[in-house]
Amino acid sequence: QVQLVESGGGLVQAGGSLRLSCAASGSNFNINDMGWYRQSPAKQRDLVAAVTRGGSTNYSDSVKGRFTISRDNAKNTVYLQMNSLKPEDTAVYYCAARGSWVYGGIFSSWGQGTQVTVSS
Repeated sequence: QVQLVESGGGLVQAGGSLRLSCAASGSNFNINDMGWYRQSPAKQRDLVAAVTRGGSTNYSDSVKGRFTISRDNAKNTVYLQMNSLKPEDTAVYYCAARGSWVYGGIFSSWGQGTQVTVSS
């Protein structure tokens, strides 16, 4: 089982910044894609940003130019630097990862979520 543990959420004023981190733990696995999703009350969980093992990135239009995703493959960790935060960025942010087991098979995992609240 691959466990994802997120950190870095909190309360910030509009225009401020936060940095989320997500570390994967376990053994005998290789992670291919890592990403961040977010979900607001009564809304579906949407992709915010994703990064491949090779470093290719993908962002939702709503965060382009404000958020930056990065990863450290050696540490199996993904980061989300969030700048110029807006009240509409308020949500629970979830880390996600998918990859393969060394001995065969694929997996996908979710973190427990971290709350980000942006006050106006």
